[in-house]
Amino acid sequence: MAMTSDKDDDADLFRAAIGPVRRLRDATPPPSAPKPKPRARMAERDEAAAREEFRHALDATLLEAGDVLSYRRDTLPPRSLQRLRRGEIAVQDELDLHGADAREAETLLRAFLTHAREHDLGCVRIIHGKGLHGSGSNPYASRDAPILKNLVDRLLRQRADVLGFHSAPPAQGGTGAVLVLLAPRRPRSA
Repeated sequence: MAMTSDKDDDADLFRAAIGPVRRLRDATPPPSAPKPKPRARMAERDEAAAREEFRHALDATLLEAGDVLSYRRDTLPPRSLQRLRRGEIAVQDELDLHGADAREAETLLRAFLTHAREHDLGCVRIIHGKGLHGSGSNPYASRDAPILKNLVDRLLRQRADVLGFHSAPPAQGGTGAVLVLLAPRRPRSA
């Protein structure tokens, strides 16, 4: 006599209760992770090398803590720069870069100048500090020159919307701040 196990009986009972079944298709595998977008690695390396070369080229002309910042485009009358130097032009907005590292300060400064230009501000003050407290751990420091002061000087000279700038008078921050004259925004033609 052949012995049937309870398992076989249970499987037969289950199949009889369910009735005919149809096999499901195999599930499609989940989508694979998207391929990373291509990067212009050579351009990134060239840009980094150019920035580094720019920093090294300017090492000889780095400003010291007590040096005065001063710059005037040819389109700005010398008298306007004299008025700025004496603090006779009203400051309409201010940016304080104390505590920012070089990269953060550059981003903040660019955004601030763009905002000032969009709102037709004519004169702004940028507080960069005198640079007496530390370039020690800064990778951009090649000697004990004030990092933010030199960064502000270089960036302002490069911008077309900056007509001129001068270190603030002593009552407004002295050589730890700079007053900047911005070009008026041109009206958009219709």
